[in-house]
Amino acid sequence: MNGVRKFLEGLSKREDLKVFRPLIKAVDGFFFGVSRTTTPSPYLPHVVDNIDVKRYMSVVILALLPSVVAGVYFFGIRVILLIVVSYICGGTAEVLFAIVRKRDVEEGFLVTGLIFPLLLPPSVPLWVVGVGVVFGVVFGKEVFGGTGRNIFNPAMVGRLFLSVAFPAIMAADWREPILGGAGGFLKFTPDLVTSATPLIVYKTSHTLTPFTSLLLGKTAGSVGETFRLGIILGGIFLVWTKVANWRIPVAYITSVVIFSLIGNQLWPERFAPPLFQVFSGGLLFAAFFMATDPVTSPFTRAGKWIFGILLGILTVLIRGVSGYVEGVMFSLVLMNGFAPLIDELVLDRKFKARSLEVR
Repeated sequence: MNGVRKFLEGLSKREDLKVFRPLIKAVDGFFFGVSRTTTPSPYLPHVVDNIDVKRYMSVVILALLPSVVAGVYFFGIRVILLIVVSYICGGTAEVLFAIVRKRDVEEGFLVTGLIFPLLLPPSVPLWVVGVGVVFGVVFGKEVFGGTGRNIFNPAMVGRLFLSVAFPAIMAADWREPILGGAGGFLKFTPDLVTSATPLIVYKTSHTLTPFTSLLLGKTAGSVGETFRLGIILGGIFLVWTKVANWRIPVAYITSVVIFSLIGNQLWPERFAPPLFQVFSGGLLFAAFFMATDPVTSPFTRAGKWIFGILLGILTVLIRGVSGYVEGVMFSLVLMNGFAPLIDELVLDRKFKARSLEVR
């Protein structure tokens, strides 16, 4: 392996290949690690421990593995193809921007490229995956300057774009999951049997999906959102390793429970019960893997609580009173935009309080 690294280092020093230097360094960083850490970065002030950026990304990817494996089991080997297309198309966009800016390829896409296909229906056309991930990378991150400078979560920006631009494709074909035996490990795609997601079922008939089905992934839904037990385990791992801050998911889930309980008591035909709200749709996946993104969420402690609470309120309201069955992606993108303002208000209040103490 030392020979391979020396070969890559030699390529990066060649003047005739300098245009490809970001790509060569990206390959070197992926296989051999990077020396850069999060501590000195002015764009990640909320990450205070001296961890390698690659290790930071690796922890998130490791936490996502239960969702990836479950996605393949329930929806077939084609899920792997969705991930490959996401990495190729999004990675190409990353490399092109790095070459134009004469910078290294940033490791943040290792997570974005995996999360994005997990947000999609399992039967989505491959070209849609490519269009969505490129849009998310370009308009969710690169236009702001790249990793650490973006305001919005790029994976969710791409998913939101697809929902608005191709609503028929994104909502027309939810597949019944493959159950029993080896599941989707021996099948390319599920059978051509369509099934409504739990949120759609409740919206149309006020029927609640059994809790065990929601927990164990025996429902229709996006690739990575149905196996909630795996999501919870992955989320606990993120919190345990301190890659994710526990305040945001706790505030988010608690807020959803409280406000859905109030809504269900006052308007039961609109607002589902609290337990169903938490364990349906992409709420848990967003709570642990997207709302905790240190770049697009507040970095103050009070800001994290406010962020999570408002996320919960918006999610419940959109699910209950709008024409959309799912409110997670709209509420998350909206709150991403307010995260800097939340931190500013929190810090301003603390500054004023300290000024009064000095007087």
